[in-house]
Amino acid sequence: MRPRHACDDVRRAQEFRAYVAGAGGRLLHTATLLTAEPRDANPRAQRLLTLALARTYACWERLHGEDPYDHTRRHLMIRFALGALRHGGRLPFRPRPGGPLAGLSPQERLILVMRLHEGIGEERAAALLGLPAERVRAVQNRAMAVMLRPEPEPARAPGRVGTVPS
Repeated sequence: MRPRHACDDVRRAQEFRAYVAGAGGRLLHTATLLTAEPRDANPRAQRLLTLALARTYACWERLHGEDPYDHTRRHLMIRFALGALRHGGRLPFRPRPGGPLAGLSPQERLILVMRLHEGIGEERAAALLGLPAERVRAVQNRAMAVMLRPEPEPARAPGRVGTVPS
């Protein structure tokens, strides 16, 4: 093991800052979709991303040609999935209204984000999650059915047709 020098630390920090400047926005969007928070109020997504980026920075020198985006994304999704598992499939918080995937379970959100937003193939998603590909497909289909279901029209207040309330 070679000794670390200050110039190595500076170079490492600069490389990592450049990486975060380029990929941070997309990673934050992914985390926001996972947590089902609104874009403008996403503290849980920010914390999730911060923890994944810290993990990436800690092993920055050991990536050796591995794509840092894939590495960070994997840790982001693993941390999200573990948080959901710890709480029996439910996150310890309720998604705030406004997130586009708020009506889905954590597993459904995770699989939709992996497959549709991040473009991860079915077999690879199944391997990353430790699930059979058929299960990933079934969860994705169920989540898509929920997302495509038309929203119910709001109930109208009782009253006579054509009358104006006084």
